[in-house]
Amino acid sequence: MLSRSARSLAQTSRSSRPSRSLTTSRIRLSPSTTPKSQSAWAAATESAHSVLTPPPSSSSASTSTATSLDDPLSVINAEIGNLKSSLFRMLGSSNTALDTVAKYYFQAEGKHLRPLLVLLMAQATNGLGGTGWEKMKMESGSRRSIDDSLTSQGGVLNDWNPEVNGQEATGSQVFASPFQIPPFGQQSIPQPPLNVSEFDGSLQQNGQPMILPTQRRLASITEMIHVASLLHDDVIDSSPLRRGEPSAPSTFGNKLAILSGDFLLGRASVALARLGSREVVELLATVIANLVEGEVMQLKATSEPETTPSAKGFEDYMRKTYLKTASLMAKSARAAVILGGCGDSDGSGLSKDGEWVKDVAYGYGRNLGIAFQLIDDALDFLPPDPSLGKPSLGADLRLGLATAPALFAWEKYPEMGPLILRKFSEPGDVEIAREIVGKSDGLQRTVDLAKTFAEAARELVERLPESGAREALIGLTKKVVERVK
Repeated sequence: MLSRSARSLAQTSRSSRPSRSLTTSRIRLSPSTTPKSQSAWAAATESAHSVLTPPPSSSSASTSTATSLDDPLSVINAEIGNLKSSLFRMLGSSNTALDTVAKYYFQAEGKHLRPLLVLLMAQATNGLGGTGWEKMKMESGSRRSIDDSLTSQGGVLNDWNPEVNGQEATGSQVFASPFQIPPFGQQSIPQPPLNVSEFDGSLQQNGQPMILPTQRRLASITEMIHVASLLHDDVIDSSPLRRGEPSAPSTFGNKLAILSGDFLLGRASVALARLGSREVVELLATVIANLVEGEVMQLKATSEPETTPSAKGFEDYMRKTYLKTASLMAKSARAAVILGGCGDSDGSGLSKDGEWVKDVAYGYGRNLGIAFQLIDDALDFLPPDPSLGKPSLGADLRLGLATAPALFAWEKYPEMGPLILRKFSEPGDVEIAREIVGKSDGLQRTVDLAKTFAEAARELVERLPESGAREALIGLTKKVVERVK
């Protein structure tokens, strides 16, 4: 349900995509018993929380003090459950319209795969960094809040957030007059108040490695970057729906959707700087650049498609898949390990313990992300299912995109070529392309390739010491390909 301010911003049009069925396919959806409001992958990632044992009862859940020994991942369960509250706190704005639109996609339940990956990787690797881990724990204990500003003065100089700092006093800053340097020893702009929250502490549980506040914040940052990309993608693709509900552009308009995506990236950048690691800032900043590079590669693939099936064309498709999807998973997993003290991340010379863990985390996230996207591309050719969280029925084809199933089918059926070259733009092109893919081995080859990447992710993460978190990470490599069978 939209708030009154959201309803006043929303447009009335709520269009939906057409619905047809695929008559020929070698792959069928796994049976789903999840509610329609929950995507199949959301159910899969939830099961990763309880790979070893059933989840704890609701009466025993806690945000930061869970101590259940029966469920090694109860702390992570609680943190994922509180993710929305954490994100809303980070995205507070005095501008009502911006506050509403920036939080719009967080209203619905999403997959939360990226925050889950960060938290699991943190718990699976914390303690492997030796002296680096001890240093990170000590620094964490000395901080008042993960929202501590690096700037000595408050106000708009360091971005006033009413969720964190409270409402700014009327007249506290005047812009109708020039800024003047105050007399020595006086501040023109006072440091804003800081409301310390439940998200500022470590997540601890008996018998399990603690998760540091910086790693908790990283989990939220990854979701903010992901959702910012969704806001921008929905504008580019003119998508009327997102997770079965009206998209932000169709509800609030393209301008507010784009600006809200920019706002998310801005707040994510502020939060990144406060984590205190230059390497983590660099990693996540390159993710933002990767997302843009991937989108431009996708635009080029539709405007200047390959004229024949080629290794280069498929490599470009796979590179775009990494840039748009897997980069965030790979680099945020690596960042989680760095924040746990693995490797000499900032050149301090303190410790190189656990340097190898950084590569394990990156490789796991990269391979899992590519497997995830390949399965997503296969699902686009299957009959629609309310639990999928995406429209299916050739949505990618309608955008002019030739994904792995179509590229594989093209190798056997040359008639796919003209459809790709004209971006499936003529009446009946999408249906013909889906029929060609259905009678080819394109879907099966796509799923097989996804399994190859998922297996590689599993082999990497199995190098970590045994733990409940490691088993959950292994479980994700299975769940990602079980969305089709």
